[in-house]
Amino acid sequence: MRSFKSSWFAKAAKKAHISDQELARAVSQAILGQADDLGGGIFKKRLNKNGHRAIILSKARDFWIYEYVFAKKDRDNIDEAELRAFRELAKAYATLTDQQITSLIENRDWIEIELEMKS
Repeated sequence: MRSFKSSWFAKAAKKAHISDQELARAVSQAILGQADDLGGGIFKKRLNKNGHRAIILSKARDFWIYEYVFAKKDRDNIDEAELRAFRELAKAYATLTDQQITSLIENRDWIEIELEMKS
């Protein structure tokens, strides 16, 4: 199981003081069904002591990509147009080859997060 954050997400998470350790825990929880499933490989997960929400895209739960984060105080949720756009992006991600994923990592478009799998 691999987990990534987009370069945009990485900058926003750093500004919001959301650590990779917290992101790893949140993906582990999402894998266990402890996230809002928005359909089409899109999940919404609470972060940062419930102060922020993350949008995570999943490719058949083979890998997870943190794509967007927002503060709960700034907005309630994403809108329908954003949800449709995330679903299209998730479809595109689902077609990526291992070589393309490696290229995204090498170009720093995606940053890999080490998952904690503790019981």
